[in-house]
Amino acid sequence: MVFILVTWFSTVYGYDVMHMKFQILVLLFVALLGVFCIVYYFMHSSDDELHKVAFVTILAFGLICCLAVPICHHVDELEHLTRAEITSEGAIFPDWIGDEKGIDRLYNASSGERSKLMNNGVGFNTIGSMYFYEKNRTLTVFQTDHDTDKINQSVYMRGSAFEQNPFYGYLPQGIGIFIAKLLDLNVIWILWLGRIFNMIFYAGVVSLAVKKASCLKIPIIAIACIPVALYQSASVSIDPMIFALGLLAIAYFMYMYKSDEKSLDNKYVAIYSVICLLLGLCKLPYLAFIFLLLLVPKRNFKRYNVLVILLGILAVAAIGVLWSRYSTPALMHSWRSSLNYVDSAKQLDFLLHNPSQILVFLKHTLTTGPWDMLSELFNFDYWTPESFVRFRFINVLLAIFLAIVLLVYPSDFKFDLKAKLGALAVFIIVYLGTFFVQLLTWANVGNMMVEVHMRYFIPLLALIPIIVQLRKNPFEKEMFDKYVMVFAVGFAATLVLAIFTRFY
Repeated sequence: MVFILVTWFSTVYGYDVMHMKFQILVLLFVALLGVFCIVYYFMHSSDDELHKVAFVTILAFGLICCLAVPICHHVDELEHLTRAEITSEGAIFPDWIGDEKGIDRLYNASSGERSKLMNNGVGFNTIGSMYFYEKNRTLTVFQTDHDTDKINQSVYMRGSAFEQNPFYGYLPQGIGIFIAKLLDLNVIWILWLGRIFNMIFYAGVVSLAVKKASCLKIPIIAIACIPVALYQSASVSIDPMIFALGLLAIAYFMYMYKSDEKSLDNKYVAIYSVICLLLGLCKLPYLAFIFLLLLVPKRNFKRYNVLVILLGILAVAAIGVLWSRYSTPALMHSWRSSLNYVDSAKQLDFLLHNPSQILVFLKHTLTTGPWDMLSELFNFDYWTPESFVRFRFINVLLAIFLAIVLLVYPSDFKFDLKAKLGALAVFIIVYLGTFFVQLLTWANVGNMMVEVHMRYFIPLLALIPIIVQLRKNPFEKEMFDKYVMVFAVGFAATLVLAIFTRFY
């Protein structure tokens, strides 16, 4: 309670808050909700029931975020919403309408010319209500008079719809949008139900991951509840799918690693391979999680068959390569094609002829990159740089909290050196791979200073307690777990309070 009060005070002190009485009421409500979640944890703190704690805690604060965050305020949420709406119509692959030069004309045109181009059939078919979200983006429902309008299902075209992403990444949101249209609700419910179903999916899969994990359950819950993960999961983005599947993959690996001797068969290899494939198609560098299969002790299998494991790895890799051949060109069917300075082939050619620039790239990824990402642990307002300063105090506290949880967690199970080094190798592959993909698809030719966001690495955090384990840990696990959960709930509550103090 005291922690929530202190962090709330840091969000309002020195800032012009329009409705202080309302903010105090929100503070009281969120504080009581935090107390409820902590009490619920103490009532269900056994390993067999921690998955319930994860589910309840995520939903308790996540659902509030779904309703409180302004309209399409998350990064690229309007484009994600467009893809989710298209998915709600049963489309697995969005149909790009228009010739290859149409997208360039679309995004280089004035607003009037752009309307004419879309009327002439350039872009993706969606519904007329997307116009509401275009015009009211980043506003709250109190700042628009049209949130109560009925859903307009007439044909409307938008130029971007994340064509490069797999359809299943939008199934939870699509179901919510389908229900909103089926019940003929007000237009705002397209966004709200899309977010809510996405959040329920995220909470459900994280809960499954916690239940499946044979150790490190509390760190998984803490990672899933950090503000940047919770905030992004309260959107219609594909990110909650990536976070949830990533945590599930690591939990399943830990389950296999700690299984009894002669207890695993090929079914487990197949299940884990499918999880990694679904994860990797959403974000290609995470295909590297499949290599964790090689770290599972041979003795845990009824009959260790290296060919089956290699087949799983090769199948995931091959499908991933085939998918990248489809998804990379699909990037150009969006506003990204207007970034004329981006050219993957020319970027590779530049690196081949200037190998010294690889060292510049590596220096940035290993020094500047991590510090930039740490500043986003609590930031939820990308459109206003001042928010980095406003929430700096909370961000520092959160960074310290995460460092303690991930680096000195007193696990009652130790991984061997092979597992630690293997997990470290996978960590490095995914980390550098993510930067490299951004280098090819976002940075202008010759620019090695790649912009990468913290949300890209949420699942990767769960590998750190496997890699770093103290030989002699001074902390007692039961008490450590209690403190972790109290602070995890406190930071989740602070996120909700910060959203209200920032936007209301």
